[in-house]
Amino acid sequence: MNDNADTKRGQIRSLLSGGLGTEVYPRADTHEEVQELVRRLQEAGKDLPTKLVVAGFTLSAIYHHDVVQSCRSCMYYLIRRRHCALPELNVPVEPDWSCRLWRI
Repeated sequence: MNDNADTKRGQIRSLLSGGLGTEVYPRADTHEEVQELVRRLQEAGKDLPTKLVVAGFTLSAIYHHDVVQSCRSCMYYLIRRRHCALPELNVPVEPDWSCRLWRI
């Protein structure tokens, strides 16, 4: 296990369970919506809480348009590392978490 990734996951879990309000909706369903969120994430830089807010992170899957949106089913999820490879996020995650940049 990567202790640094586990520490970062713990930090994310703590922020989210501690009441950090994230922008879960609207989901990024269009190219334009994705691009706007990517722009905002780029502006956030390395500010983890802001990135979590903008990306709409949740500690559980979201059902949207009758689809379960969890990290484990997202194209950016690296299974062995339990990591989101979307360059603007690039954070360790858990399989059952979700964000509004989810893609199949």
